[in-house]
Amino acid sequence: MLLDAQNIFSDNQSITTGTINSDNTVCFGKGDVSFVPLLIQVVEDFSNLTSLTVKIQTSATEDFSSSEDLVTSTMKLANLKAGARFPISFLPKGNKGYMRIVYTVEGTEETTGKITAGVIAADENYVI
Repeated sequence: MLLDAQNIFSDNQSITTGTINSDNTVCFGKGDVSFVPLLIQVVEDFSNLTSLTVKIQTSATEDFSSSEDLVTSTMKLANLKAGARFPISFLPKGNKGYMRIVYTVEGTEETTGKITAGVIAADENYVI
């Protein structure tokens, strides 16, 4: 598996409290990008929160003034250990030009827990 440095949403990003946008917004240009492999992986164990929700959003503008949610996935604390992956393995349909990931912490503020997320060149675990 290879991460594309120009298409990384989060690189070892700390996820602590409330709702946090990915460190990076990726510009794909308008058009279909579905079936492009995506990785959203825990790289440091979470320890305090109840659950973590990830949402992929798209917008026609870089400031996300009119964003649209494309897909959402939630994992409970017990599953948020280093190496765990969210079950969103491809970019969803509906791209308007820009995409980002939004992380929402439920429960107690987090003191550890980090995520790496981005487009990957290929993933041996998923076959189309």
